[in-house]
Amino acid sequence: MKILWLTWKDRKHPLAGGAEIVNEELAKRLTKNGYEIIFIVSGFPGAAKKEMINGYKVVRLGNRWTVYWRAYQYYKKHLSNWLDLVIDEINTVPFFAKFYVKTKNILFIHQLCREIWFYEMFFPLNLIGYLLEPVYLWLLRDRKVITVSESTKKDLIRYGFKKENVYVISEGIEIEPLKNLPSVKEVKEKNPTILFLGTLRRMKRPEQVIKAFELVKKKIKNLKLWIAGGGKGRYFKKIMRLIRNSRYKKDIVYFGKVNKKKKYELLLKAHLLCVTSVKEGWGLVVAEANSQGTPAIVYNVDGLRDAVKDNKTGIVCQQNTPENLAQNIIELLRNKEKYDFLRKNAWELSKEITFEKSLGQFKKIVEEIKNE
Repeated sequence: MKILWLTWKDRKHPLAGGAEIVNEELAKRLTKNGYEIIFIVSGFPGAAKKEMINGYKVVRLGNRWTVYWRAYQYYKKHLSNWLDLVIDEINTVPFFAKFYVKTKNILFIHQLCREIWFYEMFFPLNLIGYLLEPVYLWLLRDRKVITVSESTKKDLIRYGFKKENVYVISEGIEIEPLKNLPSVKEVKEKNPTILFLGTLRRMKRPEQVIKAFELVKKKIKNLKLWIAGGGKGRYFKKIMRLIRNSRYKKDIVYFGKVNKKKKYELLLKAHLLCVTSVKEGWGLVVAEANSQGTPAIVYNVDGLRDAVKDNKTGIVCQQNTPENLAQNIIELLRNKEKYDFLRKNAWELSKEITFEKSLGQFKKIVEEIKNE
């Protein structure tokens, strides 16, 4: 099968996240199964215009805002008679492939972004994006959709998509789960340590983890906070100021953007992962942490409530506030029996989250759609 995959950023993009990992891990495996795949994505400074990666082709056109028009032009000029299927991935804005491609086309949506517009975009674009999302979803409601969580499926049904046209596939993780679960004393830091891992962006709300850490420090004096992830702009500078000005700054370590090896080391050694995003497609970092024997405490939002089974593999906060996050951190770190219970369950569950499983589900769906 020949597939054109439209999405605004690829894995090498400075703003790449969990969605891009999933996309390209699937593509890598699909090419080994005889598929031909071309990604059209936006360019970024220093990026190659065209590149072959793991058997699939990446074509970078324009920038964040012009890639949608440039993708249409490229399709018309080079690909209109080549394809079997087009995947229009909505990551804030769709490519509207439905209106110009000749071949069958589907949507791939990790998450809807309505609330995120107010965190990630400036006025008036944030308001425009917020108001337009229901409009373009209505225009595309007759498409079949692949997504990665029941939360997103419910969102799509609410916006007019037919239940039978929304397919949920499993996520996968790159990291290999530990073969055996070592004791806490064997692998964890001597002092209790919480970890924030992710791009330092407004919608990830790292400042709320810092606030919760400061609240917990009043009760657990030897607590440490690790923050790992890149960032830029005014918001990033704000987070750096919060760290510098914290009364507990000596117990906060900022690692910057980390490579895979360092990422896995932090996930293994930390006692808890804290995730406070406004919304996630599923919460890939939670499963990665679980694979290393580290449970997560997360906010009760779309995606994260799918990734964590409350009080079984981790904790889902009752209120999405630093105060409630802090309360949960204190209670879990002081309850060794519960901590060990969650840690073991989380590790066991992570072994079921594989890209091989995701690949099987994905292939079945796209082949059914192609053959209809």
